[in-house]
Amino acid sequence: VCSMGNSTSRLYSALAKTLSSSAVSQHQDCLEQPDSAQLDPIDPKDLLEECQIVLQKRPPRFQRDFVDLKKNAASNHRPIRVMQWNILAQALGEGKDNFVQCPMEALKWEERKCLILEEILAYKPDILCLQEVDHYFDTFEPLLSRLGYQCTFFPKPWSPCLDVERNNGPDGCALFFLKDRFELINSANIRLTAMKLKTNQVAIAQTLKCNETGRLFCIAVTHLKARTGWERFRSAQGCDLLQNLNSITQGAKIPLIVCGDFNAEPTEEVYREFSNSSLNLNSAYKLLSPDGQSEPPYTTWKIRPSGECRHTLDYIWYSQHALNVNSALGLLTEEQIGPNRLPSFNYPSDHLSLVCDFSFNQDPDRLL
Repeated sequence: VCSMGNSTSRLYSALAKTLSSSAVSQHQDCLEQPDSAQLDPIDPKDLLEECQIVLQKRPPRFQRDFVDLKKNAASNHRPIRVMQWNILAQALGEGKDNFVQCPMEALKWEERKCLILEEILAYKPDILCLQEVDHYFDTFEPLLSRLGYQCTFFPKPWSPCLDVERNNGPDGCALFFLKDRFELINSANIRLTAMKLKTNQVAIAQTLKCNETGRLFCIAVTHLKARTGWERFRSAQGCDLLQNLNSITQGAKIPLIVCGDFNAEPTEEVYREFSNSSLNLNSAYKLLSPDGQSEPPYTTWKIRPSGECRHTLDYIWYSQHALNVNSALGLLTEEQIGPNRLPSFNYPSDHLSLVCDFSFNQDPDRLL
C-alpha cells in the first residue's frame, strides 16, 4: 500500500469532501458545471491511488477483458471509448432497493464511491453516460471536471431518492465528455413524455464535434421507467426519445450513440422500436454473441425479497451506417459475480458497466 504524501493528501481531502444537503439543494436546478471546473487538474493516476488506499480492505477489482470486434476495418483516428453505467443511487441502495444478500457495510458511500471511480478510471472513457446519479454535485462533477471532462446533469423531476431520509438530493442522468477530444455544439435536456403526459424520466442529448476528425455525432443518455406492467409506458417513452433524436440528428444525418438503462428486456416493444427505427440503430453488445444477433444473458443480477432478478436492461445503441464497433468490454461471469450477486464488496452497483470503442466509417458521405 502506498503511503499518503502531501500531494495525495490534498487529493484525498477532495475525494472525501461532501457538500451539505442545503448546498446540494441550491444546485438542483443548475444543470451545467459550477465553479469546480476552475480547480486545479487532477492526475488520474493520483486519484486512482487514492481510491485504492480507501479500498485496501476490499477484494481486488474483477478482471474484464475487451473483445476485439473489428472486421478488418482500418481506422485513421483514435477510437472513441463510450461507457454506459447505472451506478445505483446511494439513497436507493441504502434505503429502498433491499438487496437482501448485500451487507449494508458494502454500501457505505465513502468506499462505494471509490469503487465507482476506480471502475471509471480503469477504463478511461472519452464519454461517460451514467444513470441513478445522486452525488453529482459533491462527487462526480467536482472530480471529473478536474480530470478534463465537461459535465452535464439532468435530475428526475420527482426522484424516489427524495423519499429516503438523509438523502443527497434527486437522482438523474449525467453525461461527461473529455474537452480535449470533443467540442460541444448543442445540448438538449429532454423530459420524456408518454401518452402526451410529461413523465418522471429524462434524457440528455449532446451534439459533439470530434476535434481529431472534425466529424459531428450525437451522444444521448437515458433511463426509462422501471417495473413490470409498465411496458406500454416504456414503449411510449422510447417513441418520444426517438422522435427527439431524429430531429437532433436531422434524420440520422448526424451519427448517433444512445446509452441507457432501458429497464426493458430485448423481448419488449421499446427494444423493437429502437431496432427498427429509421435512425438505423444497432445494439453494440449483440456483437459479442456468436451470431451477432443476441444480447448478453444479463446486464443486472441481484437478489431481492421476491427472489433472484437476472435481466438484460442496459444497452449502447449506435448508427450502424456511420459507426463501427472496434471492441466491447466483456461482462462479468457468474463465478465472478458470486452467489450473493450484486452489489457486493467487489462491485458497487447492481448493473454492469458497458464499454465500447467506436470509430467513424471511412466514407463520411455514406447514406442509409
